[in-house]
Amino acid sequence: MLSKLIIQNYAIIDSIEINFSPYFNIITGETGAGKSILIGALSLILGERADSSVLLNHSKKCFVEGVFDIEKRKNVLRFLNDNDFTADNELILRREIAANGKSRGFINDTPANLQQLKQLASMLVDLHQQFDTLDLSDSDFQREVLDALAGNEKLLGQYSALFADWKNTQQQLEYLVNQKNNFQKELDYNRFLYDELNEANLREDELENLDSELQLLSHAEEIKNALTASVFELKESETPVVQTLKMLINKLNAFASFNNSLHELIQRLQSAQIELADISEELEGLNDDVNYDENRINFINERIAVGYRLMKKHSVQSTAELLQIRIELQRKLDAVLMIDEAIAGNQELFNQQKQQLEKLAEELSAKRKKVITPFEKNVNSLLTQVGMPNAIIKVNVTDVAINLSGKNNIEFLFDANKSKRFEPLRKVASGGELSRLMLCIKSLVAEKINLPTLIFDEIDTGISGEAARQVGAIMQQLSKQRQVVSITHQPQIAGKADAHFYVYKQIKNDAIATGIKLLDKDERIQAIAQMLSGESPTAAAIENAREMISN
Repeated sequence: MLSKLIIQNYAIIDSIEINFSPYFNIITGETGAGKSILIGALSLILGERADSSVLLNHSKKCFVEGVFDIEKRKNVLRFLNDNDFTADNELILRREIAANGKSRGFINDTPANLQQLKQLASMLVDLHQQFDTLDLSDSDFQREVLDALAGNEKLLGQYSALFADWKNTQQQLEYLVNQKNNFQKELDYNRFLYDELNEANLREDELENLDSELQLLSHAEEIKNALTASVFELKESETPVVQTLKMLINKLNAFASFNNSLHELIQRLQSAQIELADISEELEGLNDDVNYDENRINFINERIAVGYRLMKKHSVQSTAELLQIRIELQRKLDAVLMIDEAIAGNQELFNQQKQQLEKLAEELSAKRKKVITPFEKNVNSLLTQVGMPNAIIKVNVTDVAINLSGKNNIEFLFDANKSKRFEPLRKVASGGELSRLMLCIKSLVAEKINLPTLIFDEIDTGISGEAARQVGAIMQQLSKQRQVVSITHQPQIAGKADAHFYVYKQIKNDAIATGIKLLDKDERIQAIAQMLSGESPTAAAIENAREMISN
């Protein structure tokens, strides 16, 4: 709800402040007094572009501020939170234009760009001017009208949640299919690499161990000669080392009691003799194990050749790295099998969700189609009341592929002259016709759609008498659900207002400026009487005006 509008230094407005009623507000005044200038100033905080030409006094900036009550508007609060603006029950939109034409916008005193102002303004104000395109021609709004009348809010919530899940499943399915295609391109090559490594059947550290064994076998004869010579010297020569030590120990033992140091040395010699005896036995056993085996050497050379070829192919340096590559290849091959299972699972879920969506979409479609006939009847009846007796609206619904809002393409068709040639609204309806048609439609759905403040700028042009009275009655009824502001020349409409503002010209600082005032009851009677019969209203006009206000 727009609770206050402050305008300074705009066009012929020096400074004014308007405190609006939450219900039905009427703005009247003489032609050229500045009524539509108010709408121009309001448009600035709604995100419209402007330049320094709008400044009344070029020595100071233009300032427009709107104060809104947003306590019950969850979409506005969500927008503020999502965009890091301060969120409270009161919202202030401000626009400043400097003498050099530079413009700045603010949302709750935080700088904002024009796009943010426009987005927020669309949730706060619905401005209807005679030559606007209006959102009535928008297919989304047309669908929202039918959904509101059909009471589809809960069903749409279920559908939207399922649609989001379905699209998510679809994206996951596409990702898996693409991943499989990428896997498929490498599948044959990966299988070849894996089979090659698997056929090699390498064991842990095998190549390193084989390389050591090959070195041993390749020098078997030299090693065996050295081992034989060592064993011979230790235990089989004419003076074997082990036997010689034993003899020395026996000789020294005879004198061991004479010298403690000698006893210790004898013990050390005994230890050395025992150790050398063990060494000779181990050397002898090792000598028995070392044999030149040409077949084994050939086998090892072949295994090492296979291993080194695989190392070079995979650019690695060890058996462990080759074994790790085999594990990775196995994982990739298994992933192809697993991805097939995942695709099958996602495809089944995708089909199930689509079936559920189609069922819900059919329910939505049926409920929409059910309200079309009463909607057309009610709108056409209201069109007659507001001075368009030859105008007919028709709703065309066609089925399309399921989308975010169901399976229907909805279009309002219009025939302004009972020609039986229905065309889309955007092609055939004039600005005044669209405005009155919008008024009729929004009056039908006001209780069910969370409409913003509705502002009508002279949409009553071209009507009078009973038609004007009916437009006023519709606005009055509409204002019980949503705040309405209307600029009008029609006394029948002005008489229905909860708050009547009068725009006038005044001389201020030797210049003409616009002023505005909230009229009391007597002032309202006088203003409406002047609208009926001129500057000097007759007694009959005054009485008629009093009756309009009373009724």
